[in-house]
Amino acid sequence: MKPVYREKSIVEAGAPGRKARRSVTINEVESPLGWLFRHGHLSVRQYDAGEQLRSDYELSNLAPSVTMRWDASGVKGARHGAADLTPSERQAAARQRFDGALREAGTGMSDILWRIVCAGEGMRDAETALGWPARAGKLVLQMALDRVAAHYRIPE
Repeated sequence: MKPVYREKSIVEAGAPGRKARRSVTINEVESPLGWLFRHGHLSVRQYDAGEQLRSDYELSNLAPSVTMRWDASGVKGARHGAADLTPSERQAAARQRFDGALREAGTGMSDILWRIVCAGEGMRDAETALGWPARAGKLVLQMALDRVAAHYRIPE
């Protein structure tokens, strides 16, 4: 299938009342969430909630690292970037938003949410790993994404 590229504006943590935005190009074919959205299984609101959750997951560096970090180290006392937050503060804020979104989704729904949105598992693999019948995961994922959208205050 031909890749579907589009510009995505990502909201990063900032000081209260301020948010930093950056634009990235994403390939929607790579994501199981993007596939579900493109095939009409998710609403725009649900898709945006999933993308915001994945963004917070990535910003909080919760995924396992397999190599050394080569980021430039910060200069002591220098504060610049996303609303005067240090990288550690931005990471902690993203972790708090991510944990809050999973709590809002609920214990039974956060498993499928994490597997599809954050780990990038396909629906069939996630349903099998959770011991669920076929097509049950899509319904649970939709309900979980609705709760996450409410948590992120994404309008309908």
